[in-house]
Amino acid sequence: MSKLINSLCVLISASVIAYTPLAYSAEKTKETPSSSAKKTTKKATTSAQKKPSKTTASKKKTTKTSSAKTNKTNKSKVTYTSRKSNVSKLAIANARQDVQVTRTIAARMDADNPGVQSSGVLVLNQQSGEVLYEKNADSIIPIASITKLMTAMVVLDARLPLNELISITEADIDTLKNTSSRLSVGTTLTRGEMLLLALMSSENRAASTLSHHFPGGKDAFIRKMNEKAQQLGMRNSRFYDSTGLNPSNVSSARELGLMVKAAQRYPEIHQFSTSSEYTFASNKNGSMMTFRNTNPLVKDSDWDIGVSKTGFINEAGRCIVMQAMINGKPVVIVLMDSNGKYTRIGDAQRIRKWIETSPLAKLRAG
Repeated sequence: MSKLINSLCVLISASVIAYTPLAYSAEKTKETPSSSAKKTTKKATTSAQKKPSKTTASKKKTTKTSSAKTNKTNKSKVTYTSRKSNVSKLAIANARQDVQVTRTIAARMDADNPGVQSSGVLVLNQQSGEVLYEKNADSIIPIASITKLMTAMVVLDARLPLNELISITEADIDTLKNTSSRLSVGTTLTRGEMLLLALMSSENRAASTLSHHFPGGKDAFIRKMNEKAQQLGMRNSRFYDSTGLNPSNVSSARELGLMVKAAQRYPEIHQFSTSSEYTFASNKNGSMMTFRNTNPLVKDSDWDIGVSKTGFINEAGRCIVMQAMINGKPVVIVLMDSNGKYTRIGDAQRIRKWIETSPLAKLRAG
């Protein structure tokens, strides 16, 4: 009996051992074809990664070399740009090294002050004579081409024919300041045209020839200028030429206010000093010549200007005098020795705004 049991145990053990590999094999067979394919693909990819082809390796090498070159070029560019920037900064620093800048700060506009920057100022109600604002109004200073208003009054007072032809001569060349002129020697215009160019464009040779073509010549003309100044009450004013190039031509803002008021009564001065431009054909070569007003405000529709004259020489600085209607009232504005090219124009604008907006200024202006 025991032999039989042992035989059965051996048989069962053999069966189990034989079944196990078959079961394992069946389980493996249950994997899907796609999974198998994925594994195959993965192996292939891995294999490809491990053993890159010669072509791919070559491409990678080329790309790497190109990238290295680009980086090198970029490095070079950055270095050059940086160097150039440093040179520019150094040049600017050196240029500014010895420069000293004085900043001019305008006074604040308020009821009593229009905030102007000019050194000598007078703002006058022309009708009542009341002073709306003044600053250093009695200082005697060079007046530059403001002189030409007196030149114009002397010419017009003499009642000389404005249609008479007169010419620029060697005597009209400026040897004091050596200023240039577009009116060459031999240019011939009417006296009226010379007067127009003197007032509108501040033409020095035109103003000079007006004095030379005066009965008695230049000396008689200068004498008349000083006589006229005395008649107008300009006690401290002196004139030595008709152009204003001579710094000995002096006056004060207050006395120039008297001259502007007197000049406003001449229709020709009103017309000529406020004209924006004038074009004529040169008698020398037939070319067209255009001259423009030195005061840009005459072309501004917001301004109603009756008289205008600008001036500049180093001794006088930049100057401007005007008679204008502001708030319907005639106002005389005198601005002397203004720093900067546009300060006098800016000051004129500030004065007008001040008169239009300040209750006290409005009251004084009438």
